[in-house]
Amino acid sequence: MSVRVGIESPLTDDMRALVGELNAVLLELTPPEFCFHMSVEEMAGSQTTVFVARDPASGEALGCGALLRHPDGVGEVKRMYTRPQARARGIGRAILERIEALAEAEGVAELVLETGDRHPAAWRVYERGGFVRCGPVLDYPDSSYSVFYRKALTRRT
Repeated sequence: MSVRVGIESPLTDDMRALVGELNAVLLELTPPEFCFHMSVEEMAGSQTTVFVARDPASGEALGCGALLRHPDGVGEVKRMYTRPQARARGIGRAILERIEALAEAEGVAELVLETGDRHPAAWRVYERGGFVRCGPVLDYPDSSYSVFYRKALTRRT
């Protein structure tokens, strides 16, 4: 499937809709106290870059993901989501590749992420992208509801 992945503001109507869908899915699978959502307003902060995958013909937003920068060369993959009708077409992989490319270009040493314990499709995207499971990252609690991943990046000079 051909998609166009680009950097966009999270404060658009279609991003609000995507994030709303993502939040609803997560709340169906995980207790609210173990859902670590970023609002679109938080995603609009200067430390975050948001990527949106769009159908090139219709312009419809099909998926999203974000890079959140932390101190000490750590980047966090956040808000990864692909709409159900667009799944299994490589959209998650395409967004993850763009996040990783930006992180490497900026000299980020490592990408980390937290995902749910009931998201095997997400695990496949991350593992195929070279991420490895690890213990808790950043300040996330150690919980049976969370699965953590990390990936060392090659710094560009």
